[in-house]
Amino acid sequence: MITFRARELIAAADVLVYDYLVHPDLVDWCQPGCEIVYVGKKAGFHAVPQSEIEALLVDRAKAGKQVVRLKGGDPYVFGRGGEEARTLAADGIRFEVVPGVTASLAAGAYAGIPLTQRNTSSSLVLVTGHEDPNKHELQVDWAKLGGLRNTTLAIYMGMSRLPDIMTGLQDGGLDPATPVAVVQWASLGRQRSLTGTVATVADAVTEAGLKAPAIIIVGEVVRHQETVDWFEQLSLFGRRVAITRTREGNSGLRAKLEHLGAEVIELPLINVVPDVDPTLLVEIFSELGTYDWIVFTSAHGVKVFFEQVMRAYADIRALGLLRFACVGDATAREIEKYHLKVECRPEAATAEALADALIATDSLDSAKVVVVTGNLNRDTLVAKLEQEGRAIVDLLPLYRTEKLDLSEHPAAHDFRDKGADAVLFASSSAAEAYAAQGDSLKLGPTATVPQCGSMGPQTSASLRELGLAVDFEAAAPGLDELVTALVTHLND
Repeated sequence: MITFRARELIAAADVLVYDYLVHPDLVDWCQPGCEIVYVGKKAGFHAVPQSEIEALLVDRAKAGKQVVRLKGGDPYVFGRGGEEARTLAADGIRFEVVPGVTASLAAGAYAGIPLTQRNTSSSLVLVTGHEDPNKHELQVDWAKLGGLRNTTLAIYMGMSRLPDIMTGLQDGGLDPATPVAVVQWASLGRQRSLTGTVATVADAVTEAGLKAPAIIIVGEVVRHQETVDWFEQLSLFGRRVAITRTREGNSGLRAKLEHLGAEVIELPLINVVPDVDPTLLVEIFSELGTYDWIVFTSAHGVKVFFEQVMRAYADIRALGLLRFACVGDATAREIEKYHLKVECRPEAATAEALADALIATDSLDSAKVVVVTGNLNRDTLVAKLEQEGRAIVDLLPLYRTEKLDLSEHPAAHDFRDKGADAVLFASSSAAEAYAAQGDSLKLGPTATVPQCGSMGPQTSASLRELGLAVDFEAAAPGLDELVTALVTHLND
């Protein structure tokens, strides 16, 4: 949950200073060269003292840097944003405060609890259960809060004092049967929640093992959870799924899985980088007007191709009468960004299917075709176009796929420690890279052993050759089909 303004500022930052509860993927929005500083705090551990954080902000700002201080939730709701703003103001540093989605709002929405409700709760109190230990007396009067009527209490940072807080509320007259919900890791795939009463919730939390970070919601509104809960009813809620494509390639698959409630672990096994031969590029570009078809097998190829086109020409019409063919929805969407029509795209997302679809157009006899490739592309497509389609085919390699070392990667550590319910493979190259990681992905003794899911027959064959089981396979090559197979397999 983040605002568009926050994303703009993260992308423009020279320095990003972020907290423990900030989702790590947000750091990926930083521009290359941005200084990234983790200053996270969690119960029992402070990475950097507050005074040092404030000094860091002042130092980088006075150095002329554009600094973004990224906080979980809202900076002015129990986030010490006010303290940091006052420090900046005292040093004469200009700043902007961008509001965020505070945790209680996310917890209520994602646990199916309306925080206010007509005729039930006409007021909402946000209160912290964790006060400055240096204070001589507590400032939160729990007994007085327990005496409020028609009120919802949203308690932050109260897990360590939950029994005392519930006792204090009862001392103020709150009915022990008043419903309470505890929502841990609100809005994420790892979310867990439970309900009880003021009298029973502390024991229920201990038995269930719920811990911080969590929001405690007290009030009659909790009774609505059974009827309006939506997130925890999703088909992949509570499931951990590892995905093994490139980070860029993961975005579409990750979105589909999270939409169904899964907690997604990205294992960026491979990286795709531009790799252009200038001599060959000039040779192909000088003859663009003579080609009949241009063929793309990945979105990466489309991106690099058009980057090179824009550098070489001032006008997209330099492409002449080229017709476009591709494999896969993501590749087609990348082409269509340039308002260009994809005239040939097979239903099955394979090179063989693309070759067959092109041949079926009856337009290849002596036609000139340029195929944009990477260093790991298979020769099946080109061979079929030349032999069965009788086309004249030129290859234009524009990118290179590299295997990455995950030994020190945080996602790999999380995977080794906890495992996953499933790991998905969308290509043979991903399967090969996964197998090559060896000890970097070796599961710990208590980790969940994942089921292996494959995009299609080619990927399945590669997995088996590598000694990996294929527990389920997409009915047809494609991300939607892969996700459908995953849901069916895990929910059988």
